[in-house]
Amino acid sequence: MSLAMSERSEQAVHLKHSGYNCCQAVIKALLPEGDDTLLQAAAGFAVGMGCMECTCGALCGAVMAAGVAGGNARTAKLMLSRFKEMCGAIVCHELKGRDTGKVLCDCDSCVRNAVLCYESVVEGK
Repeated sequence: MSLAMSERSEQAVHLKHSGYNCCQAVIKALLPEGDDTLLQAAAGFAVGMGCMECTCGALCGAVMAAGVAGGNARTAKLMLSRFKEMCGAIVCHELKGRDTGKVLCDCDSCVRNAVLCYESVVEGK
């Protein structure tokens, strides 16, 4: 599955390269006028939550933003399914190919795709 890139998805990649972690970059791109509390809360979600390479931080950020927008567990489930279709996995170490040596989706693409999942599921784009 492939969705067209959006301005916010590219902004999120730019933010990632400007010092935000993946989770924070997605949140900042989706909620640019949001309060910094959510960005601070997202600080520990880098490299798959606490550098443990668990659930992708970018995806966590998109789910957090969806919650702020009124989403719920069903919204999150749909976003996770969509992200897995696009990226091949939702777990950081699988995405990075740590065990297999085969990268399924690089970090920039995960950040981009997390924003696109949000836009698709939450905004119907």
